[in-house]
Amino acid sequence: MKVLLCEDIRSLGWLGDVVEVNEGYARNYLLPQGLAKVATQANIKAISEQKADRAGQRLHDRSRLEQAVKAVDGAEAVIAARANEQGVLFGSVTDSQIAANLRAQGFEVADEIVQLPEHIKQVGTHTLTLKFADDLTAEVKVTVVPEAEQPATRPANQSAAHPSDQQPDIDAT
Repeated sequence: MKVLLCEDIRSLGWLGDVVEVNEGYARNYLLPQGLAKVATQANIKAISEQKADRAGQRLHDRSRLEQAVKAVDGAEAVIAARANEQGVLFGSVTDSQIAANLRAQGFEVADEIVQLPEHIKQVGTHTLTLKFADDLTAEVKVTVVPEAEQPATRPANQSAAHPSDQQPDIDAT
């Protein structure tokens, strides 16, 4: 069945494209969700203006992504995490932590862009690739350092004199 796409669909095509899809896919998903219309001459003509606008928007988005790649390429994210003496983390460093660190440094990085093959579980420097688009990638260094130990709080029985143990100041005049 031929349908006219009303939205950009990653694996299928761009807005305004006429594509051939299985009839069940069109009738059960694309048409009810408003992602496509039946490909008629009237529908194609009606969506041609939107198609030109969307093409301009894609070019603008692409240039923004290219600028973001140039800015973040070679950046370093330093993340503190709790670790034992051998450098093994209690837990792991995730892609969302790395993205948040890069955003705190002023880079435009969404959580989905950071793609770790596996979570980082060791202290040290790791290199990973940020995938902005299929052909736009940047490499960043992630340095995981052990968190500074928090000073242990003293137990209550070893603390300084408790305020109730002190004698109140009574003025005997």
